Amino acid sequence: MIERQEKTNTPLWQPFPASFASLPNTCFFAAAPTSLIVLCSLISFARTQKLIIMDKLIGYFNNYLSLSDSEKEELKSRFTMRKIKRRQFILQEGDICTHYVFVVEGCLKMYKVDENGKEHNLQFAAENDWIADIGSLHNERPSRLYIEAVESSVIFQIAKKDLWYLYTQYHKFDRIFRVMIENKFIELQNRVLQNISSTAQERYNSFLEQYPNLSRRLPNTQIASYLGITPEFLSKIRSETH
Repeated sequence: MIERQEKTNTPLWQPFPASFASLPNTCFFAAAPTSLIVLCSLISFARTQKLIIMDKLIGYFNNYLSLSDSEKEELKSRFTMRKIKRRQFILQEGDICTHYVFVVEGCLKMYKVDENGKEHNLQFAAENDWIADIGSLHNERPSRLYIEAVESSVIFQIAKKDLWYLYTQYHKFDRIFRVMIENKFIELQNRVLQNISSTAQERYNSFLEQYPNLSRRLPNTQIASYLGITPEFLSKIRSETH
């Protein structure tokens, strides 16, 4: 039985409080106490870090279609950056999925827990990949899945209403997300076919092709759950492969 976590939606970066805007600029730091100077420095650093990481998200979209300055600004205002601890959930069974998630750093997994408490991994998402329970998101129904951080991760989230806004106001995003979802559907279709007709060795080879950087980052238990085999059998396959 998985212990349910309390929801924590605190973003990694938040803007200055509105009261800061009214403070005079002249000789501000000269008159400010040390603690306030440190606080302002930390906020400035967090802002800089967000912009650096945001460039990775913008770069991802630019690989599909080059974005204009106004489209980049919309991304900055519509996406929220979060820092996720290992084993922290961003979706739990019974909740409605409300965000698409882009992974900047780290790795997440989506899985189902059966009536015996066994986990069945459906998808991994590492750097420059997306994850969401699309059925729950689009139908606004409680999810039957979990999305959990396998590693400490940095992610960007966009809410459904903000994504719909991008679709309608900037058709470039509609085209990009359509291609992304079509590619995910192809991956899912191939996986279903592999489960029907492929050997465990063939499924492991496909895993290596789809997730080339994860074979050394994930423990055997996680990969075996994804392949539908035991960790012991996976160890045997890996020893014969390598």
